[in-house]
This record gives sequence, structure tokens and C-alpha cells, in this order.
Amino acid sequence: MPAPDGLLVVDKPAGWTSHDVVGRARRLCATRKVGHAGTLDPMATGVLVLGIGRATRLLTFLVGCDKDYIATIRLGQGTITDDAEGEVTASTSAQHLSDESIAQAVLDLTGDLQQVPSSVSAIKVKGERSYHRVRAGEAVDLPARPVTVSRFEVLARRTGDADGIPVVDLDVEVTVSSGTYVRALARDLGAALGVGGHLTALRRTRVGAFTLDQAHDLESLGAVGEPERMPVLVLADAARSQFIVRELTDAEATAVAHGQRVDSSQPGRDQPVAAFAPDGRLMALLDETGPKAKPHVVFAPAGS
Repeated sequence: MPAPDGLLVVDKPAGWTSHDVVGRARRLCATRKVGHAGTLDPMATGVLVLGIGRATRLLTFLVGCDKDYIATIRLGQGTITDDAEGEVTASTSAQHLSDESIAQAVLDLTGDLQQVPSSVSAIKVKGERSYHRVRAGEAVDLPARPVTVSRFEVLARRTGDADGIPVVDLDVEVTVSSGTYVRALARDLGAALGVGGHLTALRRTRVGAFTLDQAHDLESLGAVGEPERMPVLVLADAARSQFIVRELTDAEATAVAHGQRVDSSQPGRDQPVAAFAPDGRLMALLDETGPKAKPHVVFAPAGS
């Protein structure tokens, strides 16, 4: 028997791609229907939210959630990938940087920004991933995109030496909008300070309502044994934990199940609304931006 429909929060290990984790989850959950709500680079660790079964239909709405990270930024070296996995392209001593100059540069990179993604991102350029083009030796210039860095806090500063160059390592915490590249933030901080910068460590601690406290490592998941016993947050509970909740009447539930519109409970909401039947079933995610609520996606009753 496969795992129940719902969300599985994984603590991704270093060295694994997000696709690797999805593949492992497919075997553990005995279903091909597994997806994730936002890629983590192989060097990164932390919260990776997986959708199992019908819950894959929630993932589109989870990708856009704000995220928290803890990271280490090295000032004094730039790399081709903006992280520690790429070759160093420039080195400049960072020993002269004051706490005040760093604090001002961090402040300037907080708020609403226009950020140029890392050239080795998964963004497609003429149908091909940008990182494939870069690794083939092609120069790629990606356009800036609007992002929001709502928190950028320096927790600790350390000085050191890298390849004979004095560097400064900053341990930071950030809260960012969907589409923000933390390694691009490291690159831009180094550029603003005139010494170059890149990411040496990254750990995602939150995606929307889901945190590391709810995450399971792959070793413990592998020890569960039976797919139906996997620690999946079942579909209805997953929706209640993340979205605005609306309780439907029997008549509204029937209408929504058939894809029909119902009156919005609060017209003008710009967030999806999880609509539940009186018996507790998740019926749909609704769009209540207008006077009539229309389904983003309808969840048929299990077994139908």
C-alpha cells in the first residue's frame, strides 16, 4: 500500500540534488507521484517539502512561500557559481572591512530589490537550463527580477585565510521571497564591499509554515519500512497548516466538487483559500479575489 496523500517534510542532506530526494521518496512511499516545492542546490541542506499523491497539486502554491535560511558568506573571494562549488574567479583582501561598512551593505540589500540570478541557476534560457550553458563555456546574462529580502541579519563574523588571501566569513540569517537566490545575495554583498563574495554554506530552515522541527532525515525515513507508515502530513491537515481555511456548507461543497463558483467569503483575498466540506474533506483551493470564488484546483474525494 502506498503512503497516504499529503506532504512529507525532508531534511535534505548535502550532496543530494532535490531530484535525488524525490527519487528516494518515490521508492519509500511506493508511488511515482512525488514532487517538491522548490529546489535546493546539492551543497545546501534543510527543509525540502515533498508532495505525495494528490498533494502534488498543492506544490504550485507552496513554491511561492517565503523561506528562511542560515548561511555563511565569504568576503574576499568571488566564484563562477557564487558558491563554494565553483572555481575562484577573483580574490581581494577583506581584512580592512569594518563592521559598520558590512552593516550598511547588508542594509542596502534588505527590502525590495532587483536581483540578477546566479548564472548557474536552473532558469531556462532559450529552452536550456542556464547552468548547462555556463558549464558548456557560454557566457550567460540573466535579467534582474524583483525579489524581497525581508530579513538579513549578521550573527557572527570570523577572519581567516583562503589561498593566502585574508577573508571574512559572515554567519547570517535571511528571510526571502520566492525566487530569491541566497548565493546571489552573497555575490552582491561582496561586490558592494569591493572584495567579492560567495556562499560557503546554506541551510534552509523554513518553507512557508514548514520548519526543520517537522523535517525527517532520509536515514530515519528509510528505517520506517512500510510506505503506509511514512510520517506524511495528510492532505487535509497539510492544507489547514498552510492556507486560509473556509468551511463550506453541503451545498457549497457539492458545487465546488463540480468546479462551480460559489460566493466568496471575503472578496479581495489575494491568497488561495483551502475549502473544506462539513465532513472535513479538502474540496478545493479557491481563488476569492472576486465576488465569486472559483477553484484553483479541485480535490476529488479519495477513492473516486
